[in-house]
Amino acid sequence: MVLETERLILRKLEETDFERMFLMDSDPEVMKYLGEPVATKEESKEVIKMIQKQYEENGVGRLAVIEKESGLLIGWCGLKLLTSPINGYVNTLDLGYRFIPEFWGKGYATEAAERILEYGFNELNANAIYAYADSENAGSKYILGKLGFEKTGEFDEDGVICFWYELKREKYSKK
Repeated sequence: MVLETERLILRKLEETDFERMFLMDSDPEVMKYLGEPVATKEESKEVIKMIQKQYEENGVGRLAVIEKESGLLIGWCGLKLLTSPINGYVNTLDLGYRFIPEFWGKGYATEAAERILEYGFNELNANAIYAYADSENAGSKYILGKLGFEKTGEFDEDGVICFWYELKREKYSKK
């Protein structure tokens, strides 16, 4: 599966993406609201294998975001099926994204997420798509608001207050 936007290509993650994934996931600024940075390239390879397993088992997973101009992996964005409960929700689609800092502030997360939402609602026929973010993560809160998500709650995840967001099909189709 390959999705495109004006500036981006979204495709399944490949084993060869591990170096760019490591560049992103080992950066303390990227991981500030997400947990511990990865310490080795092997960990990045394992993350890719885990996401590839999600493609096989659930039909969805985070996708590599490739900048057309440079041909570089600049992050990932996509839907993940929540198979373990988060905030009481399970078997729902979760939107997520993560980018290498030099590509922040250029509208890439919004552009990629808009294409993913289009895919989720129009091709997967989702009735709702959810997202969550650390309550301190101003960047994610801004992007989710811009995409039309509504904050519908908050919950504690391992001692961190997270905001829960949802975007219903009806609201999306009116955008």
